[in-house]
Amino acid sequence: MGDQTAAADDAIGAFLEARRDEMVDRLSAWVEIPSVSADPERRIDGVRSAHWIAAELRDAGFTTTLLPAGDAVTVFAEREGAPGAPTVLVYTHHDVRHAKPEEWSETAPFVPVLREGRLYGRGASDAKGQALAHVWAQRALAAVDGPDAGVHLKLLVDGEEEIGSPHLKNLLEADPDRFACDLVVFSDTLQWEVDSPAPVTSMRGTLTATLTVQGPDRDVHSGAASGVTVNPALVLSRVLAQLHDEDGGIAIPGFHDGVAPLSDERAAELDALPFDPDDWTRRTETRVIVGEKGFTPKERLWVRPAIEVISLLAGDPEGIERSVIPREARASLSIRTVANQRNHDVADALRAFIADVMPREATYRLELDEDIAQEPYVSPPGPYRDALERALALGHGRPIQGRMGNAGGGPAELLSRELDAPVVFLGTGLAEDHWHASDESIDLRMLVRGAATLAHLWRELAAAS
Repeated sequence: MGDQTAAADDAIGAFLEARRDEMVDRLSAWVEIPSVSADPERRIDGVRSAHWIAAELRDAGFTTTLLPAGDAVTVFAEREGAPGAPTVLVYTHHDVRHAKPEEWSETAPFVPVLREGRLYGRGASDAKGQALAHVWAQRALAAVDGPDAGVHLKLLVDGEEEIGSPHLKNLLEADPDRFACDLVVFSDTLQWEVDSPAPVTSMRGTLTATLTVQGPDRDVHSGAASGVTVNPALVLSRVLAQLHDEDGGIAIPGFHDGVAPLSDERAAELDALPFDPDDWTRRTETRVIVGEKGFTPKERLWVRPAIEVISLLAGDPEGIERSVIPREARASLSIRTVANQRNHDVADALRAFIADVMPREATYRLELDEDIAQEPYVSPPGPYRDALERALALGHGRPIQGRMGNAGGGPAELLSRELDAPVVFLGTGLAEDHWHASDESIDLRMLVRGAATLAHLWRELAAAS
């Protein structure tokens, strides 16, 4: 039996490697569709993208349904597996982030190009490559084990993930039988390194905020009113500077309520991951590692909360400056929460902090997007997670090294809560893929190994049932 399994394992990898060029061609065709969910002018492209992946899924043996979700379209697909096998729902997405063509150097965002083992283009890694890996996993498993092999499989390909999935909860509640499952596999995450497979066991939550400080009623000449007028840019800068203490920790009272101390077991899992600071800064193009003292970089990424300023706007950021005191200054904040925190508590702590540190003479407005906030999630240990780890080792041809987290967020907790099912994470992205930035790309090795891992996972889960 062991020899037969090894031969089948080799067959899955051989099937996918032989079709690598076809996988790249199909992904390139999909990347050409600019399915930017945040841009109303791209609505029709989102519809085109949904139809594209639905056709690919039908070709791989799935039945498909297109589900309207606001101005977007979410794709649902389903196929039967082996008798008695569990039902698995895969969550991924087909919408992409806005791109600034002038900032791309390898290619235009929606003109995919292959260079040195990477396919460049918006959505290549986040998350069209991840979604397409599922199509090829099913083709590989059917070719090797037969068309009825594997689990009962459902795919939910979200059309609004990049804008916070505002209609996902309604979709799940409107037709619970359609999405009912034993397990959710969340495919919109990163792996550690191309040759260091590591399962993701946690995902941070997300909450966004916008802080606007008002100054004069209109822009005023800095010479005419300088020294006697509230300058909102200066006020905002002082407030933002107080978000963190001198040790790099978040200085908001009550912000860390609920954050549990790092367990010895979790610390050992993180420590088992290979980490070279120079390699990390090279791959992420971040130049230097900073952050909260007393915690390692991996702990800061996955088990500690964070607040980042992701945009600042005041005065004349573009064009010829006018030498005026601006009437307002605005900052956008990205807040990442961790296990045992709740976003509403964090939001309340931030409101109280801003009210306390804001100068009395300043007028301000704090807006928090709690409607689309995403809670943190930790995958429970057990047979599903064990099966994923075995599949990850088989798909990559080497043992796993430690267990990591996902520093970004997603609707994992929502899916688990609404479907009453555990969630495990399996993505094909890498930190160097430039998600949300210019020159996004996917390493083709991760595309092939990701598809192989998924094929092994479906086999593992079916065999264990």
